[in-house]
Order: sequence, then structure tokens, then C-alpha cells
Amino acid sequence: MIPEKLKHGDEIRVISPSKSLSIVAPDQQELAVHRLRDMGFTVSYSNYAAEAPALLSNPVEHRISDIHEAFRDPHVKAVLTTLGGYDSNQLLSHLDYDLIQAHPKIFCGYSDITALSNSIYQKTGLVTYSGPHFSTFGMKQGLTYTLEHFRTMFTTTAAIDIEPAAHWSDDAWYLDQEDRTFYPNQGPVVIHEGQASGTLIGGNLCTFNLLQGTAFMPDLAGTVLFLEDDELSNPETFDRDLQSLIHQPGFDQVQGLVIGRFQKASNVDLPTLTAVIESKPELASLPVIADADFGHTSPIFTFPIGGHVEIKAEREQAHIRLHP
Repeated sequence: MIPEKLKHGDEIRVISPSKSLSIVAPDQQELAVHRLRDMGFTVSYSNYAAEAPALLSNPVEHRISDIHEAFRDPHVKAVLTTLGGYDSNQLLSHLDYDLIQAHPKIFCGYSDITALSNSIYQKTGLVTYSGPHFSTFGMKQGLTYTLEHFRTMFTTTAAIDIEPAAHWSDDAWYLDQEDRTFYPNQGPVVIHEGQASGTLIGGNLCTFNLLQGTAFMPDLAGTVLFLEDDELSNPETFDRDLQSLIHQPGFDQVQGLVIGRFQKASNVDLPTLTAVIESKPELASLPVIADADFGHTSPIFTFPIGGHVEIKAEREQAHIRLHP
């Protein structure tokens, strides 16, 4: 079930199912609204989007209410999450999936939102999207690639061939918008050659793995996995998190693997990542692509969870085609 594409004037609802909008600087909020309006959309906020949490997170019932209202409201055409965090999986058993299925629309976010995106797809069949948060649009520099892919994914129906960004960054831009470092992008790297197609699922690996053994875990059979992790990861945790996913039912029918760029603080460089991949016989026959432009570095492309993807890994060239 693919949600309708956006048209000029459509309303995007900002919700905070993980961390609150209250922690996003006002000037960054203003810039994010400006960017979305420049694309021709209007922006509205859920009732509790900017609620300041008393403890770690806002009450479950408030976050659930905002999600349900966003899907119920006929004027809202897309739902955009404020930010990631740690505990959107608290919401999974409280969601009204029949309501969501009856009012399908674009749902976009990444990182901790991986739990919601994959669960909604699993329970309803609605294709969701791993892409920028609302807060991402508050980035002053280095956002062009992210903006272009967001616009293309949500306004067109043609297949999208992913080209690498010219540069990438891995800095705390939200703390300092001016002192940024941009690195030339060499493009995605082929670890295992081959080609594959299938249903795209995944996102942030440590969050995706929270779904294991639950009714919210998508079927792995016939899929191409897109996986990434953040600066809290390291070679050891990535290795065991990946192994845990490999142990899941249906992994023997996974068709391919695409890995997003790691943050520098993770110490998962290309030789280390290659060693992790090569240590797992279950991956030996799969095409594996690394250093793709998604994850916790910038910029990122938007991809459809539950959508169709084709990958081709040939020597020094990797090709990714998304069907939105």
C-alpha cells in the first residue's frame, strides 16, 4: 500500500514520537519550516510535539494521540517526525493499526523511528519511509542532496537511481552551524559482488533488532536489508547486532544487504566492516554494498520501507534503484 504523493499546498504534520521538539533550537525550527514551505508544502504541529518531558520521554498516551490524530486528519498528507531518540518502541502495542491502514499517508523519519516505520509496514502493509526528520531541515549547510531526494521521493512516481552525494559530513551541526567539515564522497563500496531485488526493510540496526521475536517484526524472506548505526555503535556491537539479525527466521531468504555510512566515532572503518562481513558465512552469497548515503552522517537519501529495490554490485561500481 503506497501512500499518495505530495502536491503543492499539501499539509505536513510534525509529531514527536521519540524526542521532543522542545529541544530543537527556535532558529532551526524556523529554518526547517522555511525549507518545507519553499518546496510548496504547509506545516502544522501535533498537540504535544513541543511538550517538554518531565523524565526521559513524554507520556505514551500523548505521543500515541498525536500519531492517531495525524493519520485521522484528512487535511494532513504526510507525517514527519521531529527527531530520533531511544524509546519509540514503547508505542508499538498502543497504536491503532486499523486506523492507520484506513487512512494511509506518508510517514517519514529515521534512527529510533525505525521501530515505528517497520512496525507500521508489518501491521498494515503501508509503505513508510526512512528519511530526514523535521529537525534535519534546520541544517544551514550541506542539505541540498537530502532536500532533493526528499522532494523526489515524495512528489514523483518514477524509479529513482541513487547517485552518491558529492560530499559528506559527520559533525554536530545542531550545536555549531558554521564550523563544519565536509569530506569528498567516494561513493558506495562493493564488499560482495552480485545483484538482487526485493522488498526493502530495515533502517537503524540496533533499533530494528528491538522488533525481534515480536509481532512487529517484518518478514525477512525476499528482502533487501538497508542497515545503519550511529556513533554509539562500535565494531563489536555492530558485529553482534548483525549476527542477531542473521539468526532470525527467514534470513536465509534475504536477497542482499546495503549498509549506510558509519560515523567516525564508531571506529567502524571499511577494513573493519569488511572483516565483519567476511566473518559471516551466511552473507557469503549475498551482494553487499557499504558506505551508502544514509544513516547518521549527512546528507542522506530517503528510501521506502516496504517498497521495491534493485541493487547491482559490480567490482568498483554499486547501483541502487528505488521504486517509491
